[in-house]
Amino acid sequence: MFTNQSAERPATTADNKRVPFNDLAIQWREIRDEVTREFEEVFARSAFSSGPFVKSFENEMAAYLGTKHAVAVNSGTSALHLAMAAAGIGPGDEVLVPAHTFIATLWGVLYVGATPVLCDVDDATGTIDADAAAGRITPRTKAIIPVHIYGQPADMEAVNKLAVRHSLLVVEDNAQAIGARWNGKALGTIGQIGCFSFYPGKNLGAAGEGGLVCTDDDTLAERVRVLHNHGQSERYTHIEIGFNYRMDGLQAVVLRHKLRRLDDWTSRRKSLAQRYQAGLSGLPLKVPAVQNQDHVWHLFVVRTPLRDELRTHLQQADIETGLHYPIPCHRQPCFQHLALAGDAYPHSDLWASEGLSLPLFYGMTEAQVDRVVREIRRFYARGEAISV
Repeated sequence: MFTNQSAERPATTADNKRVPFNDLAIQWREIRDEVTREFEEVFARSAFSSGPFVKSFENEMAAYLGTKHAVAVNSGTSALHLAMAAAGIGPGDEVLVPAHTFIATLWGVLYVGATPVLCDVDDATGTIDADAAAGRITPRTKAIIPVHIYGQPADMEAVNKLAVRHSLLVVEDNAQAIGARWNGKALGTIGQIGCFSFYPGKNLGAAGEGGLVCTDDDTLAERVRVLHNHGQSERYTHIEIGFNYRMDGLQAVVLRHKLRRLDDWTSRRKSLAQRYQAGLSGLPLKVPAVQNQDHVWHLFVVRTPLRDELRTHLQQADIETGLHYPIPCHRQPCFQHLALAGDAYPHSDLWASEGLSLPLFYGMTEAQVDRVVREIRRFYARGEAISV
């Protein structure tokens, strides 16, 4: 289906069409009529903060994930903060986190006064390397946060073995992999606490910010519910210092309608990812594959030392790409004091310097995927694109 194309071949009309990195308006058009009708009810009932629509979303998420408790909050960052606080993590404690992740993974640890301990990641998946994490455990280590990055599970067998051996709390950062499974269980329900983000660009995205904490532990769930609502055990009775991390009713409406379509949307993502994999095979770049049982393809990240040159070529062809994440945590100005000296995070550095996220979104067409593939093949057919 795909062949190397000469750089001199005239561009077709299809080759001139812009390919966006994402197009969230497609989702909105699909749910607009039913969501708009329900918005009217939110306003009629003044159910703006928490309330019945949020409760319905929590119940539906708990059922979808197969978990006992689901608490909707205002962002994925808040979910991570609440997980740490509810578990009693605090000053003097250490928490193992991957060096290759979005920075929010570390915020929750820092917000409770604990210390993030950065660990390198697996070269093939970009998820936390359990062996690297094992080498960073001290008597102060209390928890580990596996990040299911780009939509693929971390190696939860290795993570859980490490956690059991050292009595560590497992807090899953599942901001990017909702719907993925490990040994038949939904990600986010394998550790003691799961944290989700509903940032608009996520596979299940709100029309703004949103997040969720899930757990089967009654005590942890109750503490999260208290903490996320100003520390209230009942109205105007504040039993501890809390936070204003409630989800609003309008976001819950949007998320409920998208949740009903999530599995179908995920199936479409998987189909597009398979088309990319077939089209890009044989090229001198690393194409992502399913390494850990499942993948819901939040992002399709290829790797090449020619990342910047390839990105420029695609940009000139009117194809948008993304970088996730070009500065690893150990090289962030605010985290350099947490990093080990020397070349301690080689795989994290490679993911940061070589990773290029190609367009992949619900509503993307096969023709758009094919256009991206053609331009990448055209790039490598040019004399200036050296093999790696």
